[in-house]
Amino acid sequence: MTGHATMLQRIHAAGVTRPFAPLSHAARVGHLIFVSGITPFRGEREIVVDDFPAQMRQVMDNLGAVLRAAGSDYAHVAKLEVQLVRPGDFGDMNRIYAEYFAPGAFPARATCMVKALPVPEFMVQVHGMAVVIP
Repeated sequence: MTGHATMLQRIHAAGVTRPFAPLSHAARVGHLIFVSGITPFRGEREIVVDDFPAQMRQVMDNLGAVLRAAGSDYAHVAKLEVQLVRPGDFGDMNRIYAEYFAPGAFPARATCMVKALPVPEFMVQVHGMAVVIP
């Protein structure tokens, strides 16, 4: 079974706030990348409070850094789930989200409304799957 262990790589992206929970930013298994919940933290747990567009952009920027650290990019995202706390942010989320992908080249996606996220100031979180750039 030693061969199987070498196929799994834990990803911790430089420049992305390290999780306070027991998890990696992502896990890479072969050509698949499983991305944990990406939050709007920047730096040493800094967050812009009550500014959804700023939080959404930070989440997407953090996602990009995690993807690059795992050998991928936005063009190779297969599926994302966006978790929103406020239904009223759906329009802004879609507008900002679309800026990160080529027109018409969007990954599969689910958007869920949640009562709360792990940090009370979080308004959005994203997680999903990607593939390694060939």
